[in-house]
Amino acid sequence: MNNYVYIIAGLPDFTPDWRHGGESLDGYLQQIHELLSAKDNEVVNFVADGFDKDKIGYEFYKEALSHRMGFIRDFFQFDLNVRNQKVGYLNNALGRSPEKDILSMRDPEAEDTGLEPEAPEFKEQARLQSILEGNDILARERGIDDLYWDKIDELTLFDYLNFDKILGLVAKMMIIRRWLILDEQTGRDMFKRLVDEVRGTFKGVEYNENK
Repeated sequence: MNNYVYIIAGLPDFTPDWRHGGESLDGYLQQIHELLSAKDNEVVNFVADGFDKDKIGYEFYKEALSHRMGFIRDFFQFDLNVRNQKVGYLNNALGRSPEKDILSMRDPEAEDTGLEPEAPEFKEQARLQSILEGNDILARERGIDDLYWDKIDELTLFDYLNFDKILGLVAKMMIIRRWLILDEQTGRDMFKRLVDEVRGTFKGVEYNENK
C-alpha cells in the first residue's frame, strides 16, 4: 500500500531559515522515496530525469508522451513545447535556420509521407513569447519557471492525496533546486511556498471542520 497521505501530511514545520535549521531539499526527497513503492519510485525518478539536460532527448520524450501516467504525458508535452519555443526564439535572434535544434517527435524511422503530424495545442505560447522578449535574464528565467509552476497547478488542480499530486510536488522541487543554485533566497522562498501549499492542501482536505 502506498503512503501518499503520509508524504503530504508528514512535512516538517519549516521556518524561513529551513535550509540551515530544518530538513534539506534532498532530505525531503528521500522521505518521499522511503514512503513509495519501488514501482512508484521509478516514476518519480523519471520525472526528476526530465529536469536533467543530459538525460532528455528524443527517446526520453517518446517514453514520456506515451507514459501510463497522465500527469507525465501532459507535463512533458508542455515541457517539450516550452523548450522548442525557446530554441525557436534563439534561432530567430541569432539568424539561424528556424528548424535548427528543434526536437521533432516524428519517428525518424517512419516512412516519409510528406505530412507533418498535427502539433498539440500550446495555449501558453503567447505568455511564453512575452517572457522570452524580456530584457532581464534572471527575470526571464523566473518567468519561465513560474509558467512551469502554474502548469503543474493546472494539471493537479483536482488531485489532493493521490500519486499525480506527488509527481507535481517532485516537479516543483526540481524547479526549486535550480533556484537554490541560481539564487539561494529565491530558492528558499519557493521551497517555503511549496511546503505551505502542501500543508494547507492536506489540512483543507482532512481537517477543515467548517466545510
